[in-house]
Amino acid sequence: MKLLNLISRGMAPLTLICAVIAFYQPAIFLIFKDYFLWFFAASMFALGVVLKPDELKTTIKTPKPILIGILSQYSIMPLLGATAAWLAGLPAEIALGVIIVGCAPGAMASNVIVFLAGGAVAFSVTLTTIATFLSPALTPLLVEWLGGTYLPIPFWPMMKTILLTVLLPLTFGMLIRKTLGQHARPLIEFAPSMASLAIIIICAYAVAANHDRLNSITPELFLVIISVNALGYLLGWSIAKFSHFSGPYRLTLAIEIGMQNAGLGVALALKHFSPETALPGALFAVWCILTGAGASAWLRHKQRLNALTDEAERT
Repeated sequence: MKLLNLISRGMAPLTLICAVIAFYQPAIFLIFKDYFLWFFAASMFALGVVLKPDELKTTIKTPKPILIGILSQYSIMPLLGATAAWLAGLPAEIALGVIIVGCAPGAMASNVIVFLAGGAVAFSVTLTTIATFLSPALTPLLVEWLGGTYLPIPFWPMMKTILLTVLLPLTFGMLIRKTLGQHARPLIEFAPSMASLAIIIICAYAVAANHDRLNSITPELFLVIISVNALGYLLGWSIAKFSHFSGPYRLTLAIEIGMQNAGLGVALALKHFSPETALPGALFAVWCILTGAGASAWLRHKQRLNALTDEAERT
């Protein structure tokens, strides 16, 4: 159990460590070349397993925040990615990789970060789930619209990939949880670690596959990754504040918008384009996990300080 908690809660440092190992010893992770889609499917299966039907039903009863969240997810980040890639003048393959990341749904890792940061977990899971269910249609459509000027976009093959690696395992995970009932607890406890491990391996493989290209990464690409992530957090928070969301909901929407499912972006890029197209996704995955985990640690520290201050004032 301690090992499982270490994997799920230590996703940020483990992602960074494995990315560094993949850079210096790419052969270790290149063995996953034929299996990266299976790893991503495993992460989606894990999301289906951890979904709590009762919490989802309660959250869905207030559809306005969900609608605002989904519209924000599929408008802010795609436009941010496309605009940043255009302004930076990135090469076609790299620019398309940024756009693919921007058009992906929210990351499952965001649910873990929301939990650690003290946000609205049910709202986070609902947004991730609905955005993921919509992704087979919306992600290829947005990539074709925004990225078609760079390279030809295989719309139907991308939709098929998302259906098989996202929708099918997600639905299967939900059915398994429902079928097992109370006996599903061990699987539920294992699921976050399964998802974290899968995403870590996918990101490390993307780094290994781009080993030769990493030496020539431009400052422009780093700036794009940092900017898109930071602006996603900022705009997500701003829209939630403008919509009069509560504090936990504001925090949740900021994390959901800023943290994209870069693992899906990497999987799509590796499957349908050159390995170079997966590079922005790999960098974004590592960076957003680091910023999300760092922010949640800071918020937990701040909450502890506030709790100690309140206790001191009462005494």
